Amino acid sequence: MNLIKFLDEFTTENLTKKGASRRDAFSTFSSLGKKAAIAAVPFGMATLSNKAKAATMFQTDNAVGALQLALTLEYLEADFYAKALASGVLSSNAKAEAIYQQISMHESAHVNLLKNTLESLGENPVSEPTFDFTVDGNFDPFNENNSGNEVAYAQLLILAQAFEDTGVRAYKGQAGALMGNDDLLTAALQIHSVEARHASEIRRLRGLEGWITLDNTGIPDLGVAAANEGVEAVYAGEENLIQGGVDVSTLGSGSPFTAEASSQAYDEILTGDEATAIASLFIAS
Repeated sequence: MNLIKFLDEFTTENLTKKGASRRDAFSTFSSLGKKAAIAAVPFGMATLSNKAKAATMFQTDNAVGALQLALTLEYLEADFYAKALASGVLSSNAKAEAIYQQISMHESAHVNLLKNTLESLGENPVSEPTFDFTVDGNFDPFNENNSGNEVAYAQLLILAQAFEDTGVRAYKGQAGALMGNDDLLTAALQIHSVEARHASEIRRLRGLEGWITLDNTGIPDLGVAAANEGVEAVYAGEENLIQGGVDVSTLGSGSPFTAEASSQAYDEILTGDEATAIASLFIAS
């Protein structure tokens, strides 16, 4: 199935006639003011996520579909980091710029590996989409509209956090589709562990802990129900404490074994549909 044709359906009035269009939904975020816009930028809308569950971009129950989805997410990340570096927004923060440069090289390498792997299977890698990280002009992460470097920098960090945390959960969600092919599973797991390192590094740049606690996003309460639901989309389900049928918060006693501390030791998956819904917000064509 053509990726662009599929994702275009997420923005048609037919798909969203019972809810808001992408532009309409994000206009709600725009009205929240500069601080709210910074906080809301990277996260999927609840209405869009629900619609996405009714459709599938790839047959992610098989190895090829899993790799095509992974490639799409890697395209998104590689393009984002390249544009962030080219924008100059990071030039005033040497540490952040160095981290983005390193991650950018990693993401480009991931793209090449996944494309080569798909070609080795006799498959045509999905084409790279055109990405819109401004989300129809509602945001300015590369300071193209002179919103100010401080605003753009905050948006760049939050976008990176969302993309990396999404990527980690999405790779994990597709592991089952690669079972039975040791070479493909090994390649995916090697990328997955590096994406997890990226996620931790970016979260620390934002002054957060490197791991996720329950389903806390690290984004303050926006005071608007629709916006808060969007923020929650990337982290939905992370509050799960049942692992292997065991409530992990009961495995010990005392303060180290709180629900919060226990949840930090485990990550949850994102399904292919859920990952698609998040990525589709940033694909223009």
